[in-house]
Amino acid sequence: MIQTKTAAETDALVIAGKKFNSRMFVGTGKFSSADVMRQAVDACGTEMVTVALRRVDIDNPDDDMLSKLDTSRIQLLPNTSGARDADEAVRVARLARAASGVEWVKLEITPDPYSLLPDPVETLKAAEILVKDGFIVLPYINADPILARRLQDAGTATVMPLGSPIGTNQGITTRKQIEIIIHQATVPVVVDAGIGLPSHAAEAMEMGASAVLINTALAVAADSVAMARAFKKAVEAGREAYLAGPGQMRSVAEASSPLTGFLRDE
Repeated sequence: MIQTKTAAETDALVIAGKKFNSRMFVGTGKFSSADVMRQAVDACGTEMVTVALRRVDIDNPDDDMLSKLDTSRIQLLPNTSGARDADEAVRVARLARAASGVEWVKLEITPDPYSLLPDPVETLKAAEILVKDGFIVLPYINADPILARRLQDAGTATVMPLGSPIGTNQGITTRKQIEIIIHQATVPVVVDAGIGLPSHAAEAMEMGASAVLINTALAVAADSVAMARAFKKAVEAGREAYLAGPGQMRSVAEASSPLTGFLRDE
């Protein structure tokens, strides 16, 4: 008997021509130690890890953070966290590439330290420059469908709309906008920021998101490693549910079994 694989078993995420089996990306900030971060990364099976360029010497393999990561299987995604405008973000990305040879960059421009919301104008400006420079650009943005479309038209490898503000653990408060982004997307959509519970990650995947990025929820958990395992299961379950084709939500009740004669009055 020939056994065929299910859609979930053959499902893979492809970004800029590179295949990823895991749809969970992990950030490296806020962990209590580099060892705990590594254990969480291993537990969730991620193949994409973001590193803030201001916190790590990406040119130094003995850097305490980088030395904990198996870069033979993990794609490092340097990010421009802390950049306040396009010029700063472009400069940081170019320095990182010159030092490391890594052409992938998570583009983050957050001029307001209070809200940490991304600047749409400067993000589009920087993305256009970096794409022309040969970078593989994954931009962090507000859940703005118009901006998402302009970024993908500019050649970014993904779009990464926020679920809610960075570090808040509020979940997906921008669901309606993200649904529009997913519907019109021609590149993978990665829900980034604000995902605080495994159920939030499952929700994003059930909506049709290509992946999620998790950081604070793992780093501040009482048991980061156990939480990483929980998120892994949630991401996989949410994606499988999406592929299975969930039924439509209805406004009125509908019996799961038809009424038959013996239940009716004669």
